[in-house]
Amino acid sequence: MSRTAGAAPPDRSFLAELKDAVTPRATALVIGVIALQLLFIASYVGALHHPRPRDIAFGVVAPQPAADRTVPRLDQLAGHPLSPRTVPDARTARTRILHRDLDGALVVDPRGTTDTLLVATGGGTALATTLKNLVTGLEAAQHRTVRVVDVAPASAGDFNGLSSFYLVVGWCVGGYLCASALAVSTGARPANPRRAVIRLSVMALVAAAGGLGGALIVGPALDALPGSVYALWGLGALITFAVGAATLALQGVFGIVGIGLAILLVVIAGNPSAGGAFPFPLLPPFWSTIGPALPPGAGTWAARSIAYFQGNGGTGALWVLAGWALGGIAVTLLMATLRARARGRVPPRTDPARDPGGLSRSESP
Repeated sequence: MSRTAGAAPPDRSFLAELKDAVTPRATALVIGVIALQLLFIASYVGALHHPRPRDIAFGVVAPQPAADRTVPRLDQLAGHPLSPRTVPDARTARTRILHRDLDGALVVDPRGTTDTLLVATGGGTALATTLKNLVTGLEAAQHRTVRVVDVAPASAGDFNGLSSFYLVVGWCVGGYLCASALAVSTGARPANPRRAVIRLSVMALVAAAGGLGGALIVGPALDALPGSVYALWGLGALITFAVGAATLALQGVFGIVGIGLAILLVVIAGNPSAGGAFPFPLLPPFWSTIGPALPPGAGTWAARSIAYFQGNGGTGALWVLAGWALGGIAVTLLMATLRARARGRVPPRTDPARDPGGLSRSESP
């Protein structure tokens, strides 16, 4: 007997409802979310729960006999916290710190019992504090005292030297959120190279606006960071575009899953290894190795170089960011081109209702 029109459908089992509500695709995405959640916890706690100094670039200024004794003694410390090397004089040591070749230096006074420790809190307050504590203890064991001189002090509005890191995190977030928004609104994979160029152009405009806004906020608005607003603007635009272009590339290869991979690279791997709370020499080996190669780490290093070191030492980080940007552009355009060619090779479909004669007509993508 046929069911009367308007009658309520028969009750379905819970299992049937569950299968309709949670598709295999949704299940896979939920599993991926759980994996990202656990990786987030493991990465942040693993990188930041127990900072220990390793191979800090450290100069020693002392007369030759004293230097010959001091450098090996520092090099043989348990855990190898320092990577010491002899420096000719205090002026050279200061210059190398300002060029970011050294993280600190000890100037030994052979005629007295008070030596001078040169640090740069602009490169990371935690690193400068670690050097101060370490060298003070070592000097006390030799019945000597230490006078600390900060050659590149962090701004009074830059608590613990974290403003550069937070600024870069904001730029990175803007990059992958913009790329993700484009994917959600019009599909993860652009249909052709022209649309890929449009997406990249939109990303460039967003990067320019976000870079300027961030530079104005941390500079004139909040007085958190010194340095050129124009230089920070350019850096912010580069960081935002690099992350956005990389996210577009990942979406072009992996579809919507590419957003999760971008979060994995930038947030889960990149942020704890960026040298923000703890500069690279204080991070475990894995994080200190990957940090400079990822956008958050390269960006944080470059932002501190602009703010406190007159741009010195930032060229390598800028090349890293440029590499992410150019790589993202290349992969995005390549995948769009391959996708367009693949769609062009699909046999045209026949619509009998519109083509009763049986002649096939291709449909535009």
